[in-house]
Amino acid sequence: MTTRYTKDHEYVRVEGDAGIVGISDYAQAQLGDVVFVELPAVGKTLAKGAEAAVVESVKAASEVYAPVSGEVLEVNSVLEGTPGTVNEDAAGRGWFLKLRITNPSELDGLLTEEQYQEFVKSIS
Repeated sequence: MTTRYTKDHEYVRVEGDAGIVGISDYAQAQLGDVVFVELPAVGKTLAKGAEAAVVESVKAASEVYAPVSGEVLEVNSVLEGTPGTVNEDAAGRGWFLKLRITNPSELDGLLTEEQYQEFVKSIS
């Protein structure tokens, strides 16, 4: 299982030909208390960089972009009732959607865990 990150603070955790997409712990901390999450429809096709979801917090609303292209296989319906799960466990139970990755080579342009941590240090 590999996890890759964007400079917009999304992650994709690769499991076979699928990817679990969410926002990093750094991103959820910057947003503050998450109060609403809008998720895409299952079956929707997303291009890399396209808006995949919207997260609203007490501070701001922010788009979540697809780190890779794919078809939405599943959404985390837990977030509809308890959006604060993103704050509690962004990298675990707070994931947003699962998609079938249609272009695995897009993963090559994303940051590794180590590269992402260095990036976060450079902007903090």
